[in-house]
Amino acid sequence: MYCEPHMIHHIMMVSGFNCAREQVLKAIRQLFGYVILVAFLCGSAHSLAEAVTTDQAFETIEWTDLIPPEVLEILLNPPQYITEIEDGSVEDQISGQIQNSLAAASDDEYQQALASTEVNAAMDGAMVRIPGFVVPLEFDDQNIVTQFLLVPYFGACLHMPPPPPNQIIMVEAPGGITLDELYTPFWITGRITTAISETGAGTSAYSMKLHDFELYTE
Repeated sequence: MYCEPHMIHHIMMVSGFNCAREQVLKAIRQLFGYVILVAFLCGSAHSLAEAVTTDQAFETIEWTDLIPPEVLEILLNPPQYITEIEDGSVEDQISGQIQNSLAAASDDEYQQALASTEVNAAMDGAMVRIPGFVVPLEFDDQNIVTQFLLVPYFGACLHMPPPPPNQIIMVEAPGGITLDELYTPFWITGRITTAISETGAGTSAYSMKLHDFELYTE
């Protein structure tokens, strides 16, 4: 079949254009693939770094770290009338029951320290991990607790008078904690802030939004 020279030239131009277009599209697809790969790798690296940073960010603290140094000094050096009371005696039990009311009505700095709302300012905004017992405030029929007081010893705010406010943490746990037994201790992790909260179970001087929790182990 005979083709005019100008038709041959046109066919060659079209063929060349199609070939160039395929090469461009191939290059774009390759480039797009590289972009996706780089984005994935960067995202994975960021997530890994974030996870490592999160694990390393929380400092394990003790309950005494929440007490201002000057108040802790008073508590560590009780007056003579306290040291003379035998542990477990009737006097000891009565003292434990009325210590908070005495603090409010007395000039005794030791009694005031026992009910102190003073906080350790260095703890405000700290990322901490602390052990304690859960006093449920909000929970459902499945024993999933979404708001609770964290206290340093079992029975506080329940069978015994509450500890000082600076020894109670109000914890918000949107995801919930399953609490089968009140005497189960936990490690609680989160960002702690200084804030007074009044509840029927006690007054807290700290608050926290729960980040993580686990059963307590030494």
